[in-house]
Amino acid sequence: MAQQTLDELYAIIKGRKEQPKEGSYTNYLFDKGLDKILKKVGEEATEVVIAAKNEDPQELVYETADVLYHLLVLLVEKNIPYEAILEELASREGVVSKTEERKTITDL
Repeated sequence: MAQQTLDELYAIIKGRKEQPKEGSYTNYLFDKGLDKILKKVGEEATEVVIAAKNEDPQELVYETADVLYHLLVLLVEKNIPYEAILEELASREGVVSKTEERKTITDL
């Protein structure tokens, strides 16, 4: 079984946005717009939390794949390149962070 990297999946999702394919779930999400994509990211993130509390590791794998896919759809929708996420993660390597340095969430 061939492994697909997240950047390859990102490229496929971006291709769907640029050249829609009829019947594609990815295009369904793009057609419905940002609110639908955000709703799916939230639903899938919640399902990851629930799966992590359950005993079946395969459920967690399945739900994690779902949330990663929907996050990539969101990145494409917002025109954020996958490389920007990799660069951000790389910039954090070796950096010690304190919770009091975190930005306070004020708008939900």
